[in-house]
Amino acid sequence: MDLDNVNVERHEVLITPRQLKEALPVSDAARQTVQRSREQINQILRGEDHRLLVVAGPCSIHDVQAAHEYAVRLKHLSDELSDDLLLVMRTYFEKPRTALGWKGLINDPHLDDSFQIHEGLHIARRLLLDLSELGLPLATEALDPITPQYLQDLISWSAIGARTTESQTHREMASGLSCAVGFKNSTDGTLDAALNALKAVASPHSFLGLNSNGAVSVYHTRGNANAHIVLRGGIGGPNYGAESIAVCEQAMHAAGIAAAIMVDCSHANSSKDHNRQPLVAMDVAAQIAAGNRSIVGLMLESHLVEGNQKIAAPAEMVYGQSVTDACIGWEQTESLLRDLAGSVAGHLVRRVA
Repeated sequence: MDLDNVNVERHEVLITPRQLKEALPVSDAARQTVQRSREQINQILRGEDHRLLVVAGPCSIHDVQAAHEYAVRLKHLSDELSDDLLLVMRTYFEKPRTALGWKGLINDPHLDDSFQIHEGLHIARRLLLDLSELGLPLATEALDPITPQYLQDLISWSAIGARTTESQTHREMASGLSCAVGFKNSTDGTLDAALNALKAVASPHSFLGLNSNGAVSVYHTRGNANAHIVLRGGIGGPNYGAESIAVCEQAMHAAGIAAAIMVDCSHANSSKDHNRQPLVAMDVAAQIAAGNRSIVGLMLESHLVEGNQKIAAPAEMVYGQSVTDACIGWEQTESLLRDLAGSVAGHLVRRVA
């Protein structure tokens, strides 16, 4: 009787990270975008760049054409508002599931449970290359510890989600990522796990992983100095208000961590109502105008079309509408970001001067 892989039906050998990168190499334009935007994000986190970091885009990418259209619109808006906002597009390809459900473009690119992961990796990398060549910084959630070897060279900011902030695997992985990382507070709304993660990720780690040739390797990291907290609310309610921000600041100071805070305008902070995201964003803007210096960024779930939909036959689906969390639509996104820039203009500069 076999003792290994008792519950494994089959396995497939996947393309190596090196092979994928050779098939879809980074262009000079994409390289310049990633290098420039990573440094700009790091400067914002260190308080050297006065602008507000705004990570905006679909809850998840499921339609490459719609993602391209959104990116082009966001790039135009980014150029217009660049004095006050650094806009980074959400390109989330992996979705953590509470129970069952669609796991994202990489795992199931055809949305039909066919799990063509080889194809999903190609689609995801091609999209990241195309959007980077537009000059647009990109963000993702680092969920699977293997995936960064395939895609991380094109990412300017990464998130560690509320469900995985406590995970040692994800803390170790984040300590070696090449970009800034935001750790979300736990789903219960407490800060301890995220604060412990920030201390852990700044330190060196040694752990198992796959190298670019697909070989199991021991990675030795130097630690990630550009990690910060993301407040997303919790079971007890939102945590974006001035009182909650002050509590977070005090906890970070007590832990010896620089107070760099991003507010997620969605999830529990919006009570899972996408229409409340603008209210959260403008409350944060008012705090900045009133003198807050610790809030460095915002996160928005936004797509071309408001709301969300269930996965169905392609002909039956609404173009540009989320298949996971509900998002605000483009018109509302455009208006909100202009209002946000106008509200913080002048106040942000004083935080650096």
